[in-house]
Amino acid sequence: MSIENLTLAPFFAVNRNPFNYAKIEQVSRDLVTEWLSLEQITQQLNLFDDESQDSYLSGLELATRFAIEDFLGISMFSTQYRVYYGNPGFFSNAIYLDLPEVSIGNSGVILNEVKCYIGDPNPAPTTISNTQYYYDPTGNRVVVKSVPNSISQVIANPLQVLYTVPANFIAQYPVIQQAGLLLLTHLYNNRSETTAGKLHDIPFGVKALLRPYKTLVM
Repeated sequence: MSIENLTLAPFFAVNRNPFNYAKIEQVSRDLVTEWLSLEQITQQLNLFDDESQDSYLSGLELATRFAIEDFLGISMFSTQYRVYYGNPGFFSNAIYLDLPEVSIGNSGVILNEVKCYIGDPNPAPTTISNTQYYYDPTGNRVVVKSVPNSISQVIANPLQVLYTVPANFIAQYPVIQQAGLLLLTHLYNNRSETTAGKLHDIPFGVKALLRPYKTLVM
């Protein structure tokens, strides 16, 4: 076989992420604000005039909200994320930083800050002026006009975007809240781990109610 016909394997493994971010962290999430009211829950469970389980029900309400937020890929209350990006390799042109699907919503996002690590061999995070970037809702991405040519060459992901996803209005839809009440009822009635011989998926009634509102991920 001639050397012209040899196919060399790439040095790095292929990144299956179709977007250009490398890592995402959830920085903050509302652990306090009530989504389903205690009155709604006690009506659903027929626990009239019984306050002995209120603390337990509040914990179930929070678990229910988290499960539905994660299933739908929405934020019922504002949630903050930090996303990391690799070195773009050029400095004089605008760069486009994709945001994860979790950023897609009715209100776009609020950009809190953009940072990059500057200076080798001991790079330090430096905040980029907010006049140098903006959110592009048509592509769900951050456009940075330029990055310093002293951006670190030794940090794996020297660019960071901190942003907040506002509350999504569909959290107040009656169908979404009804799905929440159904799931909470399931959790209340099944207080031990579900095994293979029992129901092992999100209850059908809940999924049927939520499916039309689940974010389509391409």
